[in-house]
Amino acid sequence: MSTRQKLIHELKAILVTALYFGIWFAGLLVIKWLVLAEYRIAFHGFSMAIIGALILSKVVMILEHVPLGPWVRNQAAWVDVLLRTWLYALGVFVVLILEKGIEGRHEHGGFGGAVEAAFQSTDAPHVWVNIICISAALLIYNATSVIRRHLGKDALIKLFLKPHHT
Repeated sequence: MSTRQKLIHELKAILVTALYFGIWFAGLLVIKWLVLAEYRIAFHGFSMAIIGALILSKVVMILEHVPLGPWVRNQAAWVDVLLRTWLYALGVFVVLILEKGIEGRHEHGGFGGAVEAAFQSTDAPHVWVNIICISAALLIYNATSVIRRHLGKDALIKLFLKPHHT
């Protein structure tokens, strides 16, 4: 495979993965938008969702190639799925905490004060909703990755795209 083919393959994989996470983020944003509209609060976070989906897709694609350890190889597939989902969700939690700490450090007297304020204010449910929704997306992504590895690269796509005969 030439360098150009590898690059095209990598870009295609990132776009498909980003589209998957983008759909999850869009669903989350629509829910937030509808809830906030009920209280007549404007919401403007759609561009951040696109950037978040692109970043998350690339990070997840890189981490897929990181082995979890020799003991996971001898376990059932669900162990790999749950462990990866838990680790990725922990990463999402850390990133969201860093984001809240950096955003509010000037208002709350530093990073620690901003993180504490985020969890003592109305931002706490926002953070937890993001973590829960993104974790669900990661769980489904990790499960389908295991299925794709087991069935073959395009078998899952063919299964859903070919006509179904009863």
